[in-house]
This record gives sequence, structure tokens and C-alpha cells, in this order.
Amino acid sequence: DIQQFVAEASYKVSVSFILTSADGKTATLKADLGKRLKTKEDAKAFLNLCKDATFSIVDISTKPGRKTPPPPFTTSTLQQEAARKLGMSVSQTMMVAQRLYESGKITYMRTDSVNLSNLAINTSKAEIETMAGERYVKVRHYHTKTKGAQEAHEAIRPTYMNVRSIDGNAQEKRLYELIWKRTIASQMADAELEKTTVTIGLSNTSETLEAVGEVITFDGFLNVYMESFDDESDTDNGGKTLPALSKSDNLTMQVATATERYTQRPFRYTEASLVRKLEELGIGRPSTYAPTISTIQQREYVKKEDKEGQPRDYVQLELIRDTINEQVLTETVGTEKGKLFPTDIGMVVNDFLLESFPDILDFNFTASVEKQFDQVAEGDIAWNKVIGDFYTSFHPAVEQAAAWSKQKVGERVLGTDPKSGKPVSVRIGRFGPIAQIGVAEDEEKPRFASLQKDQRMDSITLEEALALFKLPRTVGDFEGKTLTIGVGRFGPYIRHDGGYISIPKIYDPLDIDLDTCISLIEKKRQEESNRIIHHFEAEGIQVLNGRFGPYLTKDGQNYRIPKTTDPATLTLEACQALIEAQKDKPTNGGYRKRGSKQSASTATKKAPTKAKKASTEKKSTASQKATTTKKVASGTKANTSSKPGSPKKTSVKK
Repeated sequence: DIQQFVAEASYKVSVSFILTSADGKTATLKADLGKRLKTKEDAKAFLNLCKDATFSIVDISTKPGRKTPPPPFTTSTLQQEAARKLGMSVSQTMMVAQRLYESGKITYMRTDSVNLSNLAINTSKAEIETMAGERYVKVRHYHTKTKGAQEAHEAIRPTYMNVRSIDGNAQEKRLYELIWKRTIASQMADAELEKTTVTIGLSNTSETLEAVGEVITFDGFLNVYMESFDDESDTDNGGKTLPALSKSDNLTMQVATATERYTQRPFRYTEASLVRKLEELGIGRPSTYAPTISTIQQREYVKKEDKEGQPRDYVQLELIRDTINEQVLTETVGTEKGKLFPTDIGMVVNDFLLESFPDILDFNFTASVEKQFDQVAEGDIAWNKVIGDFYTSFHPAVEQAAAWSKQKVGERVLGTDPKSGKPVSVRIGRFGPIAQIGVAEDEEKPRFASLQKDQRMDSITLEEALALFKLPRTVGDFEGKTLTIGVGRFGPYIRHDGGYISIPKIYDPLDIDLDTCISLIEKKRQEESNRIIHHFEAEGIQVLNGRFGPYLTKDGQNYRIPKTTDPATLTLEACQALIEAQKDKPTNGGYRKRGSKQSASTATKKAPTKAKKASTEKKSTASQKATTTKKVASGTKANTSSKPGSPKKTSVKK
């Protein structure tokens, strides 16, 4: 949907007025035309009407409104709200919630239920009365509406509602506070609003302008908690306050503007909105949301990243003192923060699976299987029938997919190389997307080049692909050694004197010059020299600056330096004392071994022992199985359950 989306332009008209009341008081009021105008000509025509029009207040309508608090947290809503309010990833949220649960601070955190126990409701009520007064209390009993919900547990809530804050690290404190506020808010009164709509008429047309305002008359649950939303489209457009108005007030137009606006493409998923979509479609369970999202990122089917927006021009027409001015302004659109982007390998795998297994990749498949599993658990259907029906159609699909996967899946031919006349294509290679000149069947081996990180298989052009084959390229000489630019598995790099220096994203490897390369090399050398604080060469001990602070290293093993110790003042004797003190401590206690591998001789010695042990255990198990089978065979006939799909129960006479 995002790739195929085409933005459509329209014009939004807004008019600002000076409002003069009967007693001479003035205020400003902004009103909008109730519809969008399709073209610039239509916008100009309406502004011309505004030149000669007399404006008057046609109607003022005031309606009371209410906002209801959201229900207590389920796994899904906790993951969403923690991402929006606290900036925590889905897996991070579950990890912190697990610690809170294990320490007895919250109830079980994998649940699809919004129900609260009577104890939780009564203690919440008492807490609200103490905190805000009786008027803020409204007892609510929630019921889960999500399809396929099992409701095996209570909603996520604090264990003790009178405990407003806890001891712990920053993340634990913030997540606990979020859970406490949400639970308390769910038992509080509605927020009461007053929504006012002012309709303004023009003397020379039937079109009207509208100004909408909203005033909170009683805050209710908003006193404690305000729910967040993923995108601008989810939020309410109201909320601005209007001045005191009456139909007799005089309106004087100050300025009228018609601004070109574009339709917005569908929003990309964040981790939070993806969890919400999974829940809506009935895919997975509370316990599988976080592992699913983590898995697709670990396998690099999607990447969580930020994307800079692109500048876009738009037209603004402005009517001031009977003159319409036109100007072209620039805005930045398409900025993405913390969004999930599909990778090339993700697109290829997705297309392959959709082609091979359309029924299984259907959104409704997982939900229907979950429903069938529930029926099996309840004894309404036999498990072997469910599995048998599935494999009847699945096996032929697997065989067909296996034959197809041997072909060049995901390959896209871009055109022909003008120099060699060979085809140029892009496909997934061992280390990611690559461009290729030639085919495997040619006498001469094909040439390959890795795509740059900002290039995609579905959008790269022939010219961009051919430019990749200019690498590696020689930039010049530095210190009597050749300096070359290349692209590897981890991106573009500079190679000089047997060493490699990564090229930052801000530089194009095809355009980077010799001076910039030299400055990057010197910067790398400076960083390396700053990394080594002390080097006791004879003893093989180094004091280094690391990612997490200074540390000692000797014989491939790292040792901590106490925070109270200045690493610059460490002597050889002090280093040896620190190493000796930490020598016998286990590596899983925080000391990381670098390249610590079991020696080949030790592994060889241990191997026969393990094999021997496995062989003995295997024989023992086989012997036991044979004895058991014999006993069953010689005993009385087994009694079996008459219910289809139930496991057989066997009784043996001794």
C-alpha cells in the first residue's frame, strides 16, 4: 500500500476573524471551510468571494460530551502504551514486566483479559477516595471483546493498589507507575466535556465556515491518566478553547488562507501498532507477540530504524486587505522515527511464501488454527483429524515450493551492460542483496557487487547498479601505500596498509576524495591511540578504554577496574593484583573471555567418553522400552477412551 500510494493535493481554507462583542471587547476566532477544494482555481475563487462577503454568526451549538477511561492493561495494550509513553521496545517491556511479576509487584503479565478481581476493584475504590474524593469513583467491570481471547488470567495490575511507587531501577519504576495509573483510571469517573460548534455564514454564498472548541468541565480519570495514540489520525481534532460568543457579535475578517495539503500515505508499523494489528487479526497469543516481533528483526526480515524526510513544495494563497498573494513554501514530509521497514530479503521471502503457501500466509489462517486448537482442548474435535486435514494439502505445496526454490527466487533483471552486452540483475546473495553482471552459464564468471545500505532491490535502476561495479576503486597514495575504496558485507570501507576503515553514511563511496579518506584514517589512528591507556608489553597486560568503560586484558580475558580507581594511575603491580583477585571468579559473573576456546586435545579426549556414555544410555533406554512393550503385549487388552482424538489409556495386569 505504501509503495503504490500516490498523494493527491487539495486546498484547506482557514479564515481568522476579529470578534467584537456588544460591550466592545475583542477576541480572535479561527474558522475552517467544512470541505477541501480540489484545485488552486477553486481556492482562488472562494478567496475572491471572501473579499466582498459580510460574515455573521449563524449558529452556536453546545453539546455535553464524555470521555471514558481505557480498560486495565492486557499484554497487548501494555506493550503498545509502554512503547508510546516510555519508548520501550516490545521485548524490553516484557522483560521488565517479568521482573516486576517475579518480585511480586504486579499480576501475571501474559494475559488477554481486562477483568479485575473484586479485591482489586475494592482496593482501587478506597485509593481513589483517599486520593481525589468520592466524586471521582465509578466502579467498572470490564469484559474482553478481542476475538479468540482465552481470559485465563486477570488483567495486568499492581498486586497492592495502595502502593503507588516501588523500589527498583528507572525502567521498573516507570513501567510500574504506568500500570498503577491505568488500573486506577479504569475505576474512575468519566471526564465531562462541553463541545461548542460555531457556524459562520457568508452573505454571497451558501458555503459556511466552522470553528470547534472543547472545554473540560470535570477532569475525572484525566486527573490521573491520559491514553496515547500511535498516529496523528488516531487523536481527536478538538481541544482548542473558543472565546465567549453570541450571535450578535460583529466579525471582521483579518486574513484568509488557502493552503495546499496532500493526502497522507498509510503509516508504517511501529512495534506498538504491529502488536495492535496482530491482536485485531487474531494472530498469535499474548505470549507470542514479543517473540514474533523480535524474530523478524533478528532474521533481518524487517529493520527498526529512523528515516529522514524529504522536502516538498506546496502553494499557499493568502487574502489580506483585498489582495491575494501566492507563495511557494517548503515542508519536510515522510520523516519516520522508530518504524519497521521491510528489508530486501524480507520482501523476497514474503513473496516466495505468498506464492507457495497462499492459504497458510492468509491472515485468517493463524486465527482459524488457534480456534481449532481451542476446540481440541475442549474436546469438541479430534486432534488427529485437524493435523490430517492440514497435511493433506500442505505436503503437495511443500514439494512444489521445493522445486521452485531451486530457481533464482527474487531475481530482478534491470537491463544490459553496455560494455559487455551481458544482462544486469539484482538478487539476494549470501551476505545480502547484490548486483550481478552475467549469468552462471557463461564461460566467464559473473561479476558481483553489493548494494549500498540505502539502495533497494525493488527500486534500484540500471545506472545505479552499473555504478556499483566502479568499486573497488583506487583513490591515490598515502604514506607510500595505495589507498582504495571498496564495499563489503558491513558497508563501504577504505583499505590502506592492510587495514580497513569504515566510511560514514554521510559520504558516498563513489565520490569520496583522497583528502577525506586521509582525515578518516588519521581520526581512526587517534581513536586507537586513545583506546590504550597502559601497555605492559613484557607481561602482556593492557589497560584499555572500552565501550562500557576502562578494563584490563591479559591472555584473551578481560578484568574489571573498580569505579573508584583511576585507570591512568594503575601500575603494573596494581594491575596484577586486580587480575589475581578476579582470576578464579566465573566468567558468567561479568568477566568476558575473548577467544577462549577448548583446546583440540582436551576436546578429543572428552569426545570418546561422551560417545561411550551416550551409547550406554541409548542401550539402557532401548532395553527399558523393549521390556515395557513386552509387558503390555503379554498383559490384558488395553482399555481405550471412546472419545475421538483422546489419548489411549492402558492398564496392565501384574
